[in-house]
Amino acid sequence: MPILFDLDGVFYQGGQAIEGGAEVALWVQKNNIPHLFITNTSSKPRSALLSKLAGFGINTDESHILTPPIATAHWLRQQSLEHEIALFMPEATQADFAGFELWQGGDKPVSAIIIGDLGEQWNFQVLNKAFRLLMQQPQPQFIALGMTRYWQAGDGLRLDVAPFIVALEYATGIKAQVMGKPASAFYQSAIDILGSTAEQTIMIGDDIRSDVAGAQNAGLQGVLVKTGKYRPDDLQQGIQPDALLNSISDLPEWWSRRSNLSSYKND
Repeated sequence: MPILFDLDGVFYQGGQAIEGGAEVALWVQKNNIPHLFITNTSSKPRSALLSKLAGFGINTDESHILTPPIATAHWLRQQSLEHEIALFMPEATQADFAGFELWQGGDKPVSAIIIGDLGEQWNFQVLNKAFRLLMQQPQPQFIALGMTRYWQAGDGLRLDVAPFIVALEYATGIKAQVMGKPASAFYQSAIDILGSTAEQTIMIGDDIRSDVAGAQNAGLQGVLVKTGKYRPDDLQQGIQPDALLNSISDLPEWWSRRSNLSSYKND
């Protein structure tokens, strides 16, 4: 059964590895379990994520990492939208849009506006610039690289991209097309890459809404880990995880119990 893994809050938190994460990643590889590391991170290209994972003892390759910018670039090419693309994301991530004609400012209409996590780069001027572009005619495509509300940083909780997307939606009356979690289309992209089906795929994450509810809405099983942004009151949100693990280090034991139970039912 294929597995989709969230990264931040599952394998690491801030600059610290979560105990047992590297061993679980190796266990998945040794047992030939189809898997992808999927993340809403839009502040780093896949090459940077590979380096970060390697620093935590997790060795993988770009084919096992799916990010919203990669999914978005693929979609834009399918729609023949490769010219005058306005990117609101850290400069490093713009490498994932190599080959596109990027908007350089001015009054020239844009074909698509893509909003990622700018972190502390957000200010009124930046938000208003995105607003003005969205109000152009003809109306450009409005793409959100995920709808994560907040994340657990080393110094505490921080706003993610969703609050800024919602502000722009409210101001313009335009609904963003989401290319990251919890959008079903993003989960479907991961399933397609793995050659699996939703019913056969498990998502493991620390966000009760984006990871668990998002996966379940797409037909997957959602497993919640009690690390990262997890809070006890997450379980009072009306969302029931298919399983609850203290941390990712509990996955092999849970997997074994689940496999044994499945075998018993089939006897």
